[in-house]
Amino acid sequence: MAFDVDALRALIPALKSGSARFDAPGGTQTPQPVIDAVVAVLAGPLANRGHTTEGERNAEAVVVGARAALADLTGTEPRGIVFGRSATQLTYDLARTLAKTWNAGDEVVVTRLDHDSNIRPWIQAAEAVGARVREADFDPATGELRPEHIEAVLSSRTRLVAVTAASNLVGTRPDVPAIAELAHGSGALLHVDAVHYAAHATVDLAGLGADTLVCSPYKFLGPHLGVLASRPELLETLRPDKLLPSTEAVPERFELGTLPYELLAGARAAVDLLADLAPGTDGTRRERLIAAFTATESHEDALRERIELGLAGLGGITVYSRAAHRTPTLLFAVNGHRSADVSRHLAEHGVDAPAGSFYALEASLRLGLGPEGAVRVGLAPYSNAEDVDRLLAALAALRA
Repeated sequence: MAFDVDALRALIPALKSGSARFDAPGGTQTPQPVIDAVVAVLAGPLANRGHTTEGERNAEAVVVGARAALADLTGTEPRGIVFGRSATQLTYDLARTLAKTWNAGDEVVVTRLDHDSNIRPWIQAAEAVGARVREADFDPATGELRPEHIEAVLSSRTRLVAVTAASNLVGTRPDVPAIAELAHGSGALLHVDAVHYAAHATVDLAGLGADTLVCSPYKFLGPHLGVLASRPELLETLRPDKLLPSTEAVPERFELGTLPYELLAGARAAVDLLADLAPGTDGTRRERLIAAFTATESHEDALRERIELGLAGLGGITVYSRAAHRTPTLLFAVNGHRSADVSRHLAEHGVDAPAGSFYALEASLRLGLGPEGAVRVGLAPYSNAEDVDRLLAALAALRA
């Protein structure tokens, strides 16, 4: 299962700018085949979905193809795939819909490790119906969110647990299957934020134990879009707010307005490209995706370890990404320097590594960093050893 990073980099026009890019957790750069797929849809006949005209058939084919691709990526059925503008929008829609089934005194569990898009929608939906929100803590010394942290705030009144599969701030990958077992044992649903996770690992809805999860193709080489994956039978039980003439069919019941067909085509192209990142692998697209993520995880983890060794050798740097199981994402601060200034210094040396809390505000506060956060270095499949060496050289110059 070889992975050719140079072949992937050759497909990405933005990398010709010359910067060493460590901003992938905020969105990856776009390969040419994805760009071409978006352009092709916009250049051809297009209309609202149907089966009569060429434009209608084109739109229908795009939607069907994108659902199949994202179902393969997330390990569910096409009928369980809902598209939206962003993961945040889809989470808000889901929270408002599920809240219709909650009563005053019911409880919802969120965690301090999560991105705010997996905290605030649930808090606001609970407040609207008089439900109580209970917050699970994590260990700031290690960055770990353990199942016992969730268990401590569960009760017989818990209706939903919302948890991340990977922290976009420090990379922590909690034991989601164990958390799912606890949540379901209390009679609650489990919603998983897989936005950061899906960029680095094989997503398996059933394997995670999730009832619903969200991800975003622009985090894994695709266009800006949100995806909700669920068991179709669960979607059948939910009644979202929608227009009267719109369909009751699942999953279209949850999709408001006309879908962005060009972005769906780009998302499918991104999944197809990912499935081909381990050349020589045969099998279904799902099987090739699993092989590809195995290969890219190994590549990214080796680069992460190279960065960690380099940071340790420089001294005077505090690293907050300490969990035993984590994505190739490092949050750090350079002693004696404001993180925003460190980020500017790196940019001047051709290294893109932003500073902030990145909407994981609760986690940043819990780490004692405040809303300003710290510097985040995030790897992508197209990252290479030269990028890492440039990062470490720029930091060494700052330390000197």
